[in-house]
Amino acid sequence: MEGLYGNGEFLYSYADRWSKLPEGWSFRECPGVAVDSNDNVYILTRGEHPIIVFDRDGNFLRSFGEGYFSDRTHGLYIAHDDSLLIADDGIHTIQKFSSQGEKLLEIGVRNQPAPIWSGQAFNRPTSAAIMPSNGDVYVSDGYGNSRIHVFSSTGDYKFSWGSPGIDAGQFIRPHNIAIDADDRVYVVDREAHRIQIFDAKGNFITMWNNIHRPDSMVLWQDHIYVGELNGMAGVDDAPGMGHRVGVYNLNGGLVCRFGSPEEGEGPGEFIAPHGIAVDSRGDIYVGEVSYTIRGSHMDPPRELRSLSKYQRRW
Repeated sequence: MEGLYGNGEFLYSYADRWSKLPEGWSFRECPGVAVDSNDNVYILTRGEHPIIVFDRDGNFLRSFGEGYFSDRTHGLYIAHDDSLLIADDGIHTIQKFSSQGEKLLEIGVRNQPAPIWSGQAFNRPTSAAIMPSNGDVYVSDGYGNSRIHVFSSTGDYKFSWGSPGIDAGQFIRPHNIAIDADDRVYVVDREAHRIQIFDAKGNFITMWNNIHRPDSMVLWQDHIYVGELNGMAGVDDAPGMGHRVGVYNLNGGLVCRFGSPEEGEGPGEFIAPHGIAVDSRGDIYVGEVSYTIRGSHMDPPRELRSLSKYQRRW
């Protein structure tokens, strides 16, 4: 149907010009997005205002985080109590904030990365999530380690698992992490084109293959929403590889996918999906690293669209 994206029960319309930024503000780009229990939408940016909060209608509420991050903010997660975890691969930390912007915790030694591929925390961590049953913090240490680290709710180290490779329990680039109500840990292994699933102790359960460069994911009800990044070196301009959103059931079956074969800034198009969230009504929010992937290479460089909302049609 014209103007609708997706298929079957999962049909969406594009919410044009949804976010209403204060005059003179910009995102630069949006590597992360999350939704709290009141359907307020938190945008992680790489601009002057690292975290910008809107209501579900796109009205600006507040910003915070200025002075706490590098220009490489990477992953955003919101917990059951609406606290936020932010991964910053530029300064090698995970920071925790309240929904109002109070800093609660920092894990990692700022600007002191662990030796690359050492297995020690952290070398350019990508994402974090909280185990609902005990508050433990699970971190995907993805760029300079192929590793998952686990910390207590107060930031004390507990254990790790994973190593570089393509076997079960190994990773090429663990890029995002999520945990369901049954304490299963989902890890997006981007460059291996798969999602691996573990128990709370890191024991391998299963994997879902053939997902093109999965970059981000979020659990909502009985489905997982996945953002897929654009093509790889040498096939970057090949159609049908990435810059799209997929919806999967909890058995790994694809139930919906949308996104144009060609990248773009129009309705139904993406450049570089990097963060994804779903609100209580099933609307999807997609954050993109459009400037890093495309805009920074233009002459002259320019900011591209990096945030979009798709409203579920029930």
